[in-house]
Amino acid sequence: MNQTLSPAQLAAYFDRIGYSGPSRGSNREPQQATSETLHALHRLHPQAIPFENFDTLLGRTPRLDLASVFAKLVSARRGGYCYEHNLLFRAVLDTLGFETTGLAARVLWNDPAGMSPRTHMMLLVETPDDTWLADVGFGSMTLSAPLLFDTGREQATPHEPFRLDLIERGDFLLQVKLGDTWRPIYRFDLEPQFPADYDMANHYVSTYPGSIFLDHLIVARVIPGERQTLFDTTLTQRGNTESTRELTSAAELRGVLQDTFGLALPSNDSDTHRETPAGGLDAVLERIVRLSSSVTSTTS
Repeated sequence: MNQTLSPAQLAAYFDRIGYSGPSRGSNREPQQATSETLHALHRLHPQAIPFENFDTLLGRTPRLDLASVFAKLVSARRGGYCYEHNLLFRAVLDTLGFETTGLAARVLWNDPAGMSPRTHMMLLVETPDDTWLADVGFGSMTLSAPLLFDTGREQATPHEPFRLDLIERGDFLLQVKLGDTWRPIYRFDLEPQFPADYDMANHYVSTYPGSIFLDHLIVARVIPGERQTLFDTTLTQRGNTESTRELTSAAELRGVLQDTFGLALPSNDSDTHRETPAGGLDAVLERIVRLSSSVTSTTS
């Protein structure tokens, strides 16, 4: 059974992302599960709520119950990774009357020849006339618009063009066009996923020693005309042009996380009922800077 938000929660989510269109939250307004509403929400969500993995760096497995996800991404003005983003987005869509199905994908981004486990979550969304792929939680290449579920055609978004292709054994491939080159993002099928599937994948990516989320700081947000990405200490801002900047201190990292990405950072003692490494987030940021400096010095 899909989860929904209360009227107060829905209004708080709309305020968080700056949405003021139909179905704004008044009980007197009809819910409108239209493609226009879907596009508006999908555009605003990743602009307001960044992708981030503070919890896994702090040794925590993010909680995937709706109350915890809402408290973190909306009330605490934090971000999260794919399960948190797309679980919240799904609850919003279900509350508004959309029909949604949770899916899972094998990530190919930066590993096009690999065959990773199905650890990424995204959504299939039905509107009265069409079927869409929605995904507000893929980090540096998060969609800024839903894609019509129609294979073989280039589809424009507020940022890059994307394309869905049908490949072997009934799998689909999502690709992005960067310059003149199509690059694979992930492959997936249409088998519906259940909470237990996401719980298992969430446990894997937050505890497996080889998971990128345990050792690297990854933060991303899309804004009009630009993508902002922080990988460890490298801040990249890419629009019509691309610029990168190396951050050299934990204080500088904190400033970028708050000012560039608009994140409310967890305090070092704000979650006392959960085990946290000594020093909390400050210690994590110091470690990220130290390791990045070490890598730079050995490769220069």
